[in-house]
Amino acid sequence: MPGAKYNVIYDSLKEKIEEAVYAYANMLPSEHQLVEEYDCSRNTIRRAIRQLADAGYVQSIHGKGVQIIYQKQEQAEFLLSGIESLKEAVARNKQEYTTKVICFAELTVDERMEQRTSFPVGTEIYYLQRVRYIEGEALIIDHNYFRRDVVKDLTPEIAEKSVYEYMEQVLGETIVTTKRKLTVEKMTELDTKYLDMKGYNCLAVVSSHTFNADGVLFEYTQSRHRPDRFVFFDQAQRIK
Repeated sequence: MPGAKYNVIYDSLKEKIEEAVYAYANMLPSEHQLVEEYDCSRNTIRRAIRQLADAGYVQSIHGKGVQIIYQKQEQAEFLLSGIESLKEAVARNKQEYTTKVICFAELTVDERMEQRTSFPVGTEIYYLQRVRYIEGEALIIDHNYFRRDVVKDLTPEIAEKSVYEYMEQVLGETIVTTKRKLTVEKMTELDTKYLDMKGYNCLAVVSSHTFNADGVLFEYTQSRHRPDRFVFFDQAQRIK
């Protein structure tokens, strides 16, 4: 418990902020008050607050304390700066979701696929198409390419739950880095067939290359989102 207590405190404070127990533009209780409330050290509180700041919930103001900067959004928010699965994202947004695998194939990368994914020619991969339903609406279609020698023994059943959870908890893989590109693209026949487009003719498309702890590119994904229901966000601090 001691090693993970700051995570428990982080989760507790995050929930209170999301539920407006600590409202936007107000200050968190003082460090001393939080130490007493959670019966822990100042360093533990500081680590939890640092996590909140990294996640965009609070900002420390010199001489004043820690201010709430989180504002609830009607749309689901997806991180551009962090690495999280859809399962983790919808849980953070307090929404329900399901996934349907509409294509599951084992392929070998050719020259055309190499240009799209950056996997070397000859690499054996799993190729998946997954439709993501959030609050009952088909809002996302993912085109996933996973290296078979890293994401071993992948199945459609696993893919309908969480590939990242499977990699981390079953395979013992560590997911470290992702590079993302955000574009707006016209819808395709596949988008029209499977997504609830509501009259839209374009999608927000996030393309990502993701690497494990050994520096191996194990995933290329193109995630195609109906534009009205999603906000992609990042945060940054100006360093002088």
